[in-house]
Amino acid sequence: MPKLEYKTTKDIPIPKLMVDQVIGQEHAVNIVKKAALKRRNVLLIGSPGTGKSLIGQALAELLPKEKLVDTLSYPNPSDENVPLIKTLPKGQGKEIVTKAKIEAMGSFRNSNIILIILALVSIILPYYFYAKKEFPFDSPVVFAASMITSIVFIIGLMLFLNLNKKMIKMGGAGFSPKLLIDNSDIKKSPFFDATGAHAGALLGDVLHDPLQSGGLGTPAHERLIPGMIHRASGGVLFIDEISTLQPHSQQELLTALQEKKYPITGQSERSSGAMTRSEPVPTDFILVAAGNLETIQHMHPALRSRIRGYGYEVYMNNTMDDTPENRDKLAIFIAQEVEKDGKILHFTREAVEVMIDEARRMASTSGKLTARLRELGGLVRAAGDVAVEENAKFVEPKHIHEAKKISKTLEQQIADKYIEAKKKYDVIVTTGTRVGRVNGLAVMGSDSAYSGIVLPIESEVTPGGKKTEFVATGKLGEIAKEAVKNVSALILKYFGEDLREKYDVYIQFVQSTEGVEGDSASIAVATSIISSLKNVPIRQDTAMTGSLSVRGEVLAVGGISAKIEAAIDAGIKRVIIPKTNENDVVITKERLAKIQIIPVLRIEEVIKEAMDWKGKEQILKAFLAKERS
Repeated sequence: MPKLEYKTTKDIPIPKLMVDQVIGQEHAVNIVKKAALKRRNVLLIGSPGTGKSLIGQALAELLPKEKLVDTLSYPNPSDENVPLIKTLPKGQGKEIVTKAKIEAMGSFRNSNIILIILALVSIILPYYFYAKKEFPFDSPVVFAASMITSIVFIIGLMLFLNLNKKMIKMGGAGFSPKLLIDNSDIKKSPFFDATGAHAGALLGDVLHDPLQSGGLGTPAHERLIPGMIHRASGGVLFIDEISTLQPHSQQELLTALQEKKYPITGQSERSSGAMTRSEPVPTDFILVAAGNLETIQHMHPALRSRIRGYGYEVYMNNTMDDTPENRDKLAIFIAQEVEKDGKILHFTREAVEVMIDEARRMASTSGKLTARLRELGGLVRAAGDVAVEENAKFVEPKHIHEAKKISKTLEQQIADKYIEAKKKYDVIVTTGTRVGRVNGLAVMGSDSAYSGIVLPIESEVTPGGKKTEFVATGKLGEIAKEAVKNVSALILKYFGEDLREKYDVYIQFVQSTEGVEGDSASIAVATSIISSLKNVPIRQDTAMTGSLSVRGEVLAVGGISAKIEAAIDAGIKRVIIPKTNENDVVITKERLAKIQIIPVLRIEEVIKEAMDWKGKEQILKAFLAKERS
């Protein structure tokens, strides 16, 4: 791919094919091309916003459209509840139905004209004879009786005409079939998104007929409604979160995949449509199923086996390499989003560079760019809206910075209010020193929308029983509880003699009503316990995050940039992070200038940096000597 040369995204050519618009999913694109060539099914598993539906549409675009057919339903003379099905090359179905309707209506119209003339004569003649005083119409009683008779005749005629129309549809030379699926105007292979579809919409249905007797009911072949599995024949059926389909629907979908045809029947047992079951209707579609990792656990095993045996499974990328080529692809993506939206302005090159920095931050991993482009696209539109409001010619970096303020995720807004409230009531302390109290860091939300918060942790060592007990409170999740156990093992390793048969240790995650999960607070918990045990104060201008092994190694954690930004927003001056996360920090230089980042490898470095050892130097030396030994 040649290097892009542009001043604004208006200068960037946009790929015409959808498959070329997919960014950061090269493996998935290669699989889709193979699937289109050999008509294979595909299962796409990954995070939201990674382009699963776009890949499904790209697959439909690659399929040949010459093999599409029209599908018609005909009444069955031998069994009206089993309508006949016929397929024709696309375009011919509409011609046949139109011709049949013209012929039927022609014969129907001719007979109607004669009957209407008779009806008019029956009304006019009695009045004419009465006016002429012709016997026996010269009598008012006879005239009234004749008029009543004429009205009854007209009512009977109307019922007859309606019945005649129904009979024409059911049989005879002039009946017309129903065009179930019309592909005459389709320019490319069909693509249907059946995400969240109920059984009737997915598998087809038969309408209920309230007039089932007396010859006034609607013929069964007229009540057939094709489902998306029928409409997608020859194209692509896309189903996101496929595990949310009812087990029955998944089983019937498997049947349609295997047989490549599926009859239409009523989906409700209470409806008269349940008695109707047509001949099989073609369902020769390619299934593109999608979801996240949990989808696999709840998906029908036989359906997944069918996809795997006759297709491909793809795990979508959350990130892509931070290379010049991929940075150019992000510029193309921004140009695509501007064109698709149609209401926002193009971006300057400088604005594109800022968006690329945002892609780095969203990736939260060194040397990577995010491939969850839906969130990035949201920022593109928000920045475009800001630029339009200011009557600017193009979107510039300042518009992006403003857009970030007004388009914060719910998690970010909650985190802002959390920090504001905790600082107001001195729950978060950022100055001075305190024993047993440390500012931990955590994140809210998922990996697609991390937002950092400051999480105060306090510990207290109290006289205990025969065995030292570690008690943690604060609505902890399973992983968080296991992390506390690991920390307790480390504390016993270094301070077992001091604790044995003397003390219990209590750890409190202060006002953590939202709950705590994960092990990224491990070094904060260990620091808090050591401070309380040895009565060494902790610097409150310092926050920390990091997992901890039972051997004292500080391990990498997620959401590192969001956590550091939370510390900055809270007014904290120093932050301790794992050395292995050092390259994952993606924060602007202006923000980084407000805080000192201290990368560490082991717990000894953490307590050395986090605590105020003035007057307690001997304790630190003993601790470090024990580690070396």
